[in-house]
Amino acid sequence: MRLQGQPGFVLHARDYSETSLILEVFVARYGRFGLMAKGARRPSSRVRGLLKPFQPLLFSWTGRGELPVLTGAEPDGDIPMLGGGALYCGFYMNELLMRLLHRHDAHEALYSVYREALTALAQSTSAEVVLRIFEKRLLGEIGYGLVLDREVDTQTTINRESWYDYLPERGPVRLAHPDLGRAQGIAIRGASLLALAEDKLVEPEALREVKRLMRAVLARYLGDKPIYSRKFFHGITPRSVEQTSAEIA
Repeated sequence: MRLQGQPGFVLHARDYSETSLILEVFVARYGRFGLMAKGARRPSSRVRGLLKPFQPLLFSWTGRGELPVLTGAEPDGDIPMLGGGALYCGFYMNELLMRLLHRHDAHEALYSVYREALTALAQSTSAEVVLRIFEKRLLGEIGYGLVLDREVDTQTTINRESWYDYLPERGPVRLAHPDLGRAQGIAIRGASLLALAEDKLVEPEALREVKRLMRAVLARYLGDKPIYSRKFFHGITPRSVEQTSAEIA
């Protein structure tokens, strides 16, 4: 099989032998899979400076199986470079894709969501808002969409003024007595659920509640293995950026 000019991104790259790379890529029409980039580390390689995360590319490759061979790569437009906390957020999104996507499952809509999120991060849009919306859309695209507009037991429309107990395995259940603190899942206001549903996360309180919710829901699918990008980023960045990144993700 030989394919040409397929839009995608490098999610991760690691050295292989003295001159090559093994890439983990996310391609719009073919999903997540591995590519062997032979000779990509040679000074004379035409793709040497291109095969890095967050650069939209057009990939060409040949072969079948688990590790086809890259035959070419060229830029596919441009996204401004990510730096500081935005760079951390990009690595965090890449890790989610690598851990939650099955290999060779096409996700063209999710590809667009991912590219839009990278652009928003690069343009200094609120990183926390970008991540929460990306997490929500990612879960929806892989079949784990959140129930945000109705109670799961009664199918009653969410009331902005009420409090709910969000059970990650089911959805929101109205708390009759929120002052008693008896939530079994994540206690969250109806206003915050609707803000996430409408992609209108403006209030700081809504962001805090939605962050707790998304962490709990993602943990259900990520398992016990910690998010590596958090540990990696904390080890190489100044303390001020560390704190900012921890607050975001």
